[in-house]
Amino acid sequence: MESHVFLIQLVLILFSARVVGEIAAYFQMPSVIGELFAGIIIGPSLLNLVQPSAPIHLLAQVGIILLLFEVGLESDIGRLMRAGTQATAVAVCGVVFPFILGFCLSYYFFDFTLLASLFIGSTLTATSIGITLRVLSDLKQQGSREAQIILGAAVIDDIIGIVLLALLYEFATSGVVNLWNAGKVMVFIALFFFIAPIAAKLISATIRKWDEKSDIPGLIPTTIVSLILFFAWIAHGLGAPELLGGFAAGLALSRQFFFPFGAFLHESKDFAHKVEEQMKPIVHLFTPIFFVAIGLSLNLREIDWSSGTIWLVSGLLLAAAIIGKLLSGFSLIKETRFMQMAVGVAMIPRGEVGLIFAEVGKSSHVFDEPLYAALVIVIAVTTLAPPFFLRMLYRDKTEKAEK
Repeated sequence: MESHVFLIQLVLILFSARVVGEIAAYFQMPSVIGELFAGIIIGPSLLNLVQPSAPIHLLAQVGIILLLFEVGLESDIGRLMRAGTQATAVAVCGVVFPFILGFCLSYYFFDFTLLASLFIGSTLTATSIGITLRVLSDLKQQGSREAQIILGAAVIDDIIGIVLLALLYEFATSGVVNLWNAGKVMVFIALFFFIAPIAAKLISATIRKWDEKSDIPGLIPTTIVSLILFFAWIAHGLGAPELLGGFAAGLALSRQFFFPFGAFLHESKDFAHKVEEQMKPIVHLFTPIFFVAIGLSLNLREIDWSSGTIWLVSGLLLAAAIIGKLLSGFSLIKETRFMQMAVGVAMIPRGEVGLIFAEVGKSSHVFDEPLYAALVIVIAVTTLAPPFFLRMLYRDKTEKAEK
């Protein structure tokens, strides 16, 4: 690809992501949905202005690594501990129920391959807590008890999701479901999560000292991005997906994370806040490229929309995705019906997390185009609908309280 062609394509990607993302936000929808549709609009599905290419794919990979860095950076292990057993129950049920429903439908009903069925089940386990948090914040409910349970469950959900993704990546790379290789990946992940935070703390302590003495602007974003990419390279070398390195780096630099017997290395909260503030513009620059690239890779013209199969697959998987997460809320057997429904609905959105699973499955050639499209439909609906239902739940609660 010639440089001038790549430049104008990058202009179209960034501009369309912003415009369609703003339109989505105006209609109170997650901006990630707008960015996904931006890729569909400018890609092969509609206008065909931008084609998927190796340079765009590389930028998208950087975007997904930085996105997982931000997820790790915002994770709060302390909140998980405070939420206790209720959050754990919600998280475990929110992974187990959708996985079983999705896997059984895929493997036994639709007769998909074992690996594809595992990927589909795992995709349905995802929860995008950022969308729910935005809704709860708008409703002034971010400090409520149900919000604490949801946030605690989301931390566990993120960790389980990362482990599942690493295992499935190993299965997809080797081409077979090998329990021995899976065991090795688990060991590598455990070692990585034990060593990476210590290394990150030591390196970031050096960066903090260097930043205090340097007169050249931009030291923190340059060195932190280098650290993230270095961890991504190490993760790949250990047989795990690169994005695992981004998550580990973010978790280690989080203001809420203290690893065992190493708290003395923890930076000041001012430095952690400085890292977060200076990294946000970079993360917000690259992550839309990833979501637009997903839309670009989805060629809707190649799908036979007149076939009832894609609608049957989408419909049944959508039902499994919704029911599985609602059941996680009803695991709170001693709570009120409102609490159960609020927690269950809040766990439904898949958003960027589900798209990450689907994209890894497609790039690993586990999914074909129609199945990938069906999963994107499921992810889009489960991302769009819950915020509206959550608002309705709280409105009904307020009206009943006023009566």
